[in-house]
Amino acid sequence: MQPSVAVVILNWNGKGFLKEYLPSFQKTTYKNYKLYVADNGSTDDSISFLEENYPSIEIIKLDKNYGFAGGYNKALEKVEADYFAIVNSDLEVTPSWLEPMVEMLSRDATIAACQPKIKWLRMDTHFEYAGAAGGFIDNLGYPFCRGRMFDILESDNNQYDSEKEIFWATGACFLVKSGIFKSLGGFDEDFFAHMEEIDLCWRIKNEGYKIMYTPMSTIYHLGGGTLNTENPKKTFLNFRNSLIAMQKNLPGNQVFIKIIIRMFLDLAAWFKFALSGKIKHAFAINKAHSQFVFKQRKWMKKRKLTKPKNLNPTGIYKRSIVWDYYVKKKRLFSQLNAQDFEGELRG
Repeated sequence: MQPSVAVVILNWNGKGFLKEYLPSFQKTTYKNYKLYVADNGSTDDSISFLEENYPSIEIIKLDKNYGFAGGYNKALEKVEADYFAIVNSDLEVTPSWLEPMVEMLSRDATIAACQPKIKWLRMDTHFEYAGAAGGFIDNLGYPFCRGRMFDILESDNNQYDSEKEIFWATGACFLVKSGIFKSLGGFDEDFFAHMEEIDLCWRIKNEGYKIMYTPMSTIYHLGGGTLNTENPKKTFLNFRNSLIAMQKNLPGNQVFIKIIIRMFLDLAAWFKFALSGKIKHAFAINKAHSQFVFKQRKWMKKRKLTKPKNLNPTGIYKRSIVWDYYVKKKRLFSQLNAQDFEGELRG
């Protein structure tokens, strides 16, 4: 029998996205799945739209906006399935998007989660920012992707069409074994939004499991559906949450020095924002650092709960991606040296 899959779309005031992209989900060819929309306390008419036009979709109504992390945790408490497909509302799936990911998780007990190829809805010849062909981090916790280095998006020329063990799977669309998700407590709700999928994948890797990418599944993502890059709140969440994830998950002999170095490097981003007139974004970094420093007791408790112990390091770039991108001008993933990655690098 096919594993059961709960496809859960988290919605917050996203009637337009639901209207535009839900039809693609209903063309899914995988048989043993159920589609849910978890509504994060929307104030638009998303729920009435769903009830009128999609009566077969189960709606999980939450009383307020709990963010990405809290919204999914509360919704998935109400769902039973072998696998959870966590998908954004601003994406379009292809009919056979689920089968390759289900097959990948089913064939190997050590694989906890996987993601498809993520292409950009606005320019479907290119990878999309939030995930591309799989996520990696460097030795200071900066995330990047095959097919997306900082703001450079590569065109998809089949250069990343091999299955690949990665470090993190995108929150825009990934499939995870429900038992593992629940055993780790799901997403960290203090993150609210942004970087929570990297933290989850890091915790999964700390348990020795694998995160994978499959090019056999493709979806198309609009991106920036809830908080776009011009919103200082997104800057605050990204910088703060990245530091929290490092504190929770780095080995004990690395955590202090790497966080200190990382915070100094963040100052370069501060000057970049300030010099380009984006003062609110610069102050968002100040706020992120301040909250990280002054709530140390809280983050240390999280580290004790995580207990980093058995890291599967595959997907860690042993150098600084910031240095290689800005100083050595390596703008494409394919320009990075395979020997500078933990684990085997193919494609």
